Amino acid sequence: TAWRVLQLGGSELDAVERGCGQCEIDQCDGSVGYGGSPDESGETTLDAMIMDGNTMEVGAVADLRHVKNAIGVARKVIEYTKHTLLVGESASLFAVRMGFPYEDLTTQKSLSMYSKWLNQSCQPNYWKNVVPDSSKSCGPYKRPEKVTYKEEQNISQRSVHNHDTIGMVVIGGSGTVASGTSTNGAGHKIPGRVGDSPIAGAGSYADSTAGGAAATGDGDIMMRFLPSYQAVEYMRMGTDPTVACQKVISRIQKYAPKFFGAVICANTTGSYGAACNKIPGFTQFHFMVSSPLLSQPTEQVVDCI
Repeated sequence: TAWRVLQLGGSELDAVERGCGQCEIDQCDGSVGYGGSPDESGETTLDAMIMDGNTMEVGAVADLRHVKNAIGVARKVIEYTKHTLLVGESASLFAVRMGFPYEDLTTQKSLSMYSKWLNQSCQPNYWKNVVPDSSKSCGPYKRPEKVTYKEEQNISQRSVHNHDTIGMVVIGGSGTVASGTSTNGAGHKIPGRVGDSPIAGAGSYADSTAGGAAATGDGDIMMRFLPSYQAVEYMRMGTDPTVACQKVISRIQKYAPKFFGAVICANTTGSYGAACNKIPGFTQFHFMVSSPLLSQPTEQVVDCI
């Protein structure tokens, strides 16, 4: 969809918005758009951002409720405000003023995911060091009288598919760069949680003097390292996109060897690459590429490091 927009004369930002927006409509992988990844209260909320690599403007929304086209709302933040990030119910009110319909993001599927989770004693969840024991029962949780810290649960207790994102980098014919992301976040997250996706430099980053990058995976860990910004800075220094992505992943590995995540990178000449962290059940990363050199959108695969 994004490639078609470019071919029809649309801008790089148009391509990012329409491409990510298509995934919101299609509910890609259950991790983008409405009806997926219900939070602890059963509600689906959306995070998205879009970035213009010419002006360095960013529009983003987080914890967006009742509006399906999150990336579209993010674009309106650039076009109609001097702000960068709007959140929660206030972001929804802004969206309605911008003409987006106010809708229910819950579906039968997301309700059944929520019910199943409740029946499994609310496992997995994102609490630690609370009472009652979050690994065995549902909340409401509170701080214990006496604190005894436990190691965080390891990756094998969480499905590597319990959250994901569409991330997109578009390089125009003249080298102009735009990027964007859209996601419904981590499944069964604590309400109010915002991950890396809508944060500039974390979820994605675009700079028309260097290139663009986008990240996917465990946003709670990845956002601490601003991987997309870091990857673009490596490319600015002349680093090959694949190596730039690998360097970013390696940096996070030192602190969180079991994290689930991947980064895609593209520079202004159209070279691209990707890298991912190798963990059980996630040894390769698949991503799609469209370019004048390819007759159709093509799936690419990299081995994780």
